[in-house]
Amino acid sequence: MERRIPRLYITTKRVKLLVLAVFVMGFALLLALPGTVEGQKGAPDASAFGANDIASFPVDPEAPAAGKFQLASGGQITSAGETEAPTADMDRIAFDDNLLHNGFTLFGNPVVGEPVPNRSFRDNKAIFEEQETIADGIGPTYNAQSCAECHQNPTTGGISQVTELRAGHLNSSGVFIEAPGGSLIHSRATGASIAEFVPDSENIRTFRTSLNTLGDGFVECIANSTLLSIRDSQPSGQRGTAISVPVVEANGVLRIGRFGWKAQHASLLSFSGDAYLNEMGITSKFQSVDAFRDPRAIVENTSLGVVIPPQFDGHPTEPEDEGEDVEAFANFMRATRAPGRAENNGGPNAAAGETLFNQIGCAVCHVSTITTADPGTLINGGAFTVPVELGNKIIHPFSDFLLHDVGTGDGIVQNGGQGTRNMLRTPPLWGVRTRNRLMHDGASLTFNDAIQRHGGQATSARNAFNGLSSTQKSQVIAFLRSL
Repeated sequence: MERRIPRLYITTKRVKLLVLAVFVMGFALLLALPGTVEGQKGAPDASAFGANDIASFPVDPEAPAAGKFQLASGGQITSAGETEAPTADMDRIAFDDNLLHNGFTLFGNPVVGEPVPNRSFRDNKAIFEEQETIADGIGPTYNAQSCAECHQNPTTGGISQVTELRAGHLNSSGVFIEAPGGSLIHSRATGASIAEFVPDSENIRTFRTSLNTLGDGFVECIANSTLLSIRDSQPSGQRGTAISVPVVEANGVLRIGRFGWKAQHASLLSFSGDAYLNEMGITSKFQSVDAFRDPRAIVENTSLGVVIPPQFDGHPTEPEDEGEDVEAFANFMRATRAPGRAENNGGPNAAAGETLFNQIGCAVCHVSTITTADPGTLINGGAFTVPVELGNKIIHPFSDFLLHDVGTGDGIVQNGGQGTRNMLRTPPLWGVRTRNRLMHDGASLTFNDAIQRHGGQATSARNAFNGLSSTQKSQVIAFLRSL
């Protein structure tokens, strides 16, 4: 039904009122405009900085309501309009894509034939699952044929038992040096003669488990200022380290890292392009041998310093992907719900365990509640705008997304500088009940084993756990099994 607008009869008094109303509305509109931009243009090269050096970086806030997170004490800084992020039913998620989709991007119809990048959520999910071939450019050395091969429990985008291998050594000055061709040692190749191996000289060696990507769109939309507020609220002995890393799609503008075991990426496009190149060997406009990144990009053409003959590359034209697939990977992850808790949040034992988890200090690093930046905020160096579906959303990742030394560091340096060699990003605990190989290397097979490995900045929390009664310990474990 068409709405009819009444004719406006103007008097002098009404003109004055109209002018005043227009002024007030205009002022309010200016306040409401989503003009906030995050970024660190002109900041120093992140690779030159180590522990806590980010504190000296010029950091622009992304959102007016900065530092929105849940303190272990129960205090919270919030803003009006925030809502809980949708979560996935982890027991049913593998059987219904509707339970996975958070509303970002069109859901779409079942894919028939070839999926079309960025047409719909279902298309992007199919591309995330699609196996790459030699004709697509996979290899010559690589680890997996698809994103879902490493991220698939209990459904596409989740965690898995798959690990990658990294290696390097310390020089005479104690500086970490990557293995020739990069610290990542591929486990597959398009020919036996070019298979990669760890030389005896590279005596720093570690496995890295594949991480969950469900809900990562919300993580991408956490403001820099929120992560810094979390860091600054932590006791000095447990304070995390924030590092600034380049956003590839924004020509290297720096942003606080939050993805990967070393927090080596700040955006999902950067993360996706890196994985396409380094895990599958496929170059793109976001990550190619001549794109903005460090020299290890040459791993596409070299294996431990040896030039790979062209016959082992089935797609010699570069880049092998124009970027559509990388965007599809990123948009799939942005459109996924966060892992949900067990039914009834695990029951009364889990509830008691959560209280203990907070009391003994685990929640200092495994932060329970964070609120994302406001919709309309420009992030990733201005390359992405926080959408309504991801903005001002309350999430429960149980992570601060900062680097810590908890005594299990793998000795590998990536984007954080030499000071971060033995630091690891606090792994989010949402969805951890789907994993039976814990910690960065997958070497801990029970929650108690994983807790006992915590040292360094986590020593006090571990000792406090060990001081609990048997019943209380089982309650903490019940809480972890509810996540």
